Amino acid sequence: MSDGPEWFAPKRFGYGSGLPIAWQGWVLLIGFLVLTLAAALLLANRPLALIAVLAPATILLMIVCARTTRGGWHWRSGSDD
Repeated sequence: MSDGPEWFAPKRFGYGSGLPIAWQGWVLLIGFLVLTLAAALLLANRPLALIAVLAPATILLMIVCARTTRGGWHWRSGSDD
């Protein structure tokens, strides 16, 4: 078990985070989706600006998810790890 907050469940198979298990995780995920949709709509004709917005946002999302996933990120094969 991690010492920090647990906002996301671990994936059952593979590497990474599953769905949020706390309201903070849902707020983070919905905020990211709103940012992605808004950037895609507003910057549709400016691909470099779109990448400049989405790349750091995605990296930040991944860092927060990795730090707040119950048990951390590691490979899961689906068996009782």
